[in-house]
Amino acid sequence: MSDFSRRYLLRASAAAGAGAVVASGLKAAGAPDIAAASTSGLLPASDPTKGSSGGPPAKLTGRVVRPGDASYTDDRIDYDQLFSHYPLVIVFAQETQDVVNALTWARQHNVALRVRSGRHALEGWSNIDNGIVIDVSQLKSVHIDTDARIATVGAGLTQLEAVTTLAKQDLAVTTGSEGSVGLVGATVGGGLGPLNRWLGMACDSLIGTEVVVPSGRDCAEVIHADLKDHSDLLWALRGAGNGNFGIVTQLTYKVHPLKRIAYVQATWDGLTDLHGIFDAWQRTVPCADNRLGSEVEIHKSQIVLFAWLAEGTAAEARKMLAPILSIGTPDVKVQVGNWGPIFAGAQVPRSQEPANVKFFSQFAKKLFPKKAIDVIGYYMRNAPTEDSNYFVDAFGGAIKKEPRGGTAFVHRDAIFYGEIGAAWGTPSTTPGVCDPLTSTCQAWTAEFSQAMRSFVDGAYVNVPNVGMQEWETAYWGRRHFERLREIKAKYDPYNVFQYEQSIPPASR
Repeated sequence: MSDFSRRYLLRASAAAGAGAVVASGLKAAGAPDIAAASTSGLLPASDPTKGSSGGPPAKLTGRVVRPGDASYTDDRIDYDQLFSHYPLVIVFAQETQDVVNALTWARQHNVALRVRSGRHALEGWSNIDNGIVIDVSQLKSVHIDTDARIATVGAGLTQLEAVTTLAKQDLAVTTGSEGSVGLVGATVGGGLGPLNRWLGMACDSLIGTEVVVPSGRDCAEVIHADLKDHSDLLWALRGAGNGNFGIVTQLTYKVHPLKRIAYVQATWDGLTDLHGIFDAWQRTVPCADNRLGSEVEIHKSQIVLFAWLAEGTAAEARKMLAPILSIGTPDVKVQVGNWGPIFAGAQVPRSQEPANVKFFSQFAKKLFPKKAIDVIGYYMRNAPTEDSNYFVDAFGGAIKKEPRGGTAFVHRDAIFYGEIGAAWGTPSTTPGVCDPLTSTCQAWTAEFSQAMRSFVDGAYVNVPNVGMQEWETAYWGRRHFERLREIKAKYDPYNVFQYEQSIPPASR
């Protein structure tokens, strides 16, 4: 295993879109029945080559994959194998026009759709049975204006590709830490990670997008949203864009100079020092120098601290972290260098990661009292697997300040982000088959989250909480949610982009 823990690589931001859920323990759906799809209304019973409006019929372009194609099984499988879907067709867009064609085709033929990028949608919502998956993962263009410090990239870049490409120019933008996660999905849901206290959320650096949106009753068009044009849509895409308004095909960021990172990892065996470590961390990092970012993972047999000091030295990082590192006898490792190689060196092959994951997100607006830390300790000592953990990411710093134009992300007053995560099983070529540990892991996550309710507030849309009451306000707050509904009504009035927790359009 690399210096980063396996669980650290498991934490994933939601992918670009959303799709249907396959309930755990049920037999996975069979391959799509195209005849049945026609009679059920997914496809018109008449000639499916003609658009429903009588206009020019759309044709699917790009790399089009259907059931029976040799690559179909690999192309339909997503990161979390707790879910298994059988799309009617998967379109891997090679250019923006392929996305326009796919969205138009779906509308003309009344086919349900989902949008996918890095395949990390944590509840399987970027995939669907008997519908079309519009996959933007192969849109990998990159243009960097080093003088203006602006980068425009295709929506298919992964976080690893974004970090390493920018780092070659000594530039950076906030991303999460999992290299295979799609950059677009992470960004439009907010985007937290090692650099967020220094640079703000990933969405804070987003200054423009190319988006394919519904047009008329059954077509699609490309628009550009920035601070001058469609600024309301840009605001929405900064924290609520996951498959709600359109399909993002290109992102433009304001990037920042970064020549070196001082990276610290400290590991404590056992949970004996949990109270001291957690309390020192929550009192130290969220109010430290903005350059310092830090996360902590608590496992059943160890505690791991991660910290990054932008443009810092090893000595500076150790000094800032001294209140934490002085507790017990941690094993401390320090690495100083370019962010690209440090980030790339931390990645773990998918074959070495658990197959199934279940998370519950929350934010802490107040310091955790001893009772809250006791709850964490109890559930972690009784965790179902070693890969399961409780994870926190320090807020404060630049996160407190919104960028020009504002954002839909609402949790800027949090002290830190918290996340309960269960992970289990071995990757398989037959996802969706119930693992014996599934019910135990899901029950543990549910009970743990319930026990923490009085200490936390809100939730993070990139780590959706299924079954949460009033999830709308938990993600965005009531005022932001009402504004999001108005924007939805403007850009997607027919509610083309919909799933279990999608934003409904306001009534007109």
